[in-house]
Amino acid sequence: MSQNNLIERQIAIKFLKDKFESLLSKKLNLVRVSAPLFIKKSTGLNDNLSGVEETVSFSVRGEQIEIVQSLAKWKRYALGKYNFPNEAGLYTDMNAIRKDEVMDNLHSIYVDQWDWEKIISKEQRTRSYLFKVVNNIYSVIYKLSKIMESKYGYQYDLPKSIYKISSKQLEKKYPDKSPKEREYLITKEFKAVFIYQIGWPLKNKLPHDSRAADYDDWKLNGDIILFDEAINGPIELSSMGIRVDSLSLEKQLKHKKELDKLSNPYCQSIINNKLPLTIGGGIGQSRLCMYYLKCRHIGEVQSSYWDEENLKAAKRDGIELL
Repeated sequence: MSQNNLIERQIAIKFLKDKFESLLSKKLNLVRVSAPLFIKKSTGLNDNLSGVEETVSFSVRGEQIEIVQSLAKWKRYALGKYNFPNEAGLYTDMNAIRKDEVMDNLHSIYVDQWDWEKIISKEQRTRSYLFKVVNNIYSVIYKLSKIMESKYGYQYDLPKSIYKISSKQLEKKYPDKSPKEREYLITKEFKAVFIYQIGWPLKNKLPHDSRAADYDDWKLNGDIILFDEAINGPIELSSMGIRVDSLSLEKQLKHKKELDKLSNPYCQSIINNKLPLTIGGGIGQSRLCMYYLKCRHIGEVQSSYWDEENLKAAKRDGIELL
């Protein structure tokens, strides 16, 4: 496939998305559902991300409405509403606007990902079960790499299994490096890495990365990251984890000084055990396509807004944005 042929690129993007979606849903036992583009602010169901991003919002008949930033909380609510059985779940195409995102070759204000979630039991709220699901997702990533190699002739330097390391172990391995430098070094060495336990402060008093306090359990979460030869660096494909129960919710909200959130309907449903225990995450669609098609800019696989600085940089580097 010619990198400069936009029609061929669009055909390849659709092929990739269709194939990955099919493989993932079968592997994780997921059913596709429709999901909202916007929700009422008062529900507390919107994703607060790191807690500093401002949502895009508008008013309808006096009700404050927000464009979703992700569906991390909504999915758990939907699983309870649809009455899914244990180890079954849902996935959806999630489209979001994150207007505060700093635009570069990996970040866009338009976010497209597969948001997925499945029900688990109390006994499955363990690191071993988390790793089992990570292995299943990675097996899909690896299988698709072989399909792409056969169909398009690309070559990918992916191991058969994904390397796992905690954020504390990673800090100990590279004590004098920043989190991003650690991600570069560990993914360059192992090519496919799951960094787990993200959110709580490390030895340097800072977390590996900021995480919202009210959906992932910081002891049972993590990121799937690959080393991308096209950009000569790490590319995070998925943030995921076992979701908070009432104990971890209160502990994490207390740490972030956000106990006021306990009064919203979503948190109250967790405190009162009205929502099922779940595991879930998001998998970036454009980043996935970017990796498999060996693109250097996310704008090569999605249509979005780019400022003059990004447009000039793309032109300088010979990158044709969609």
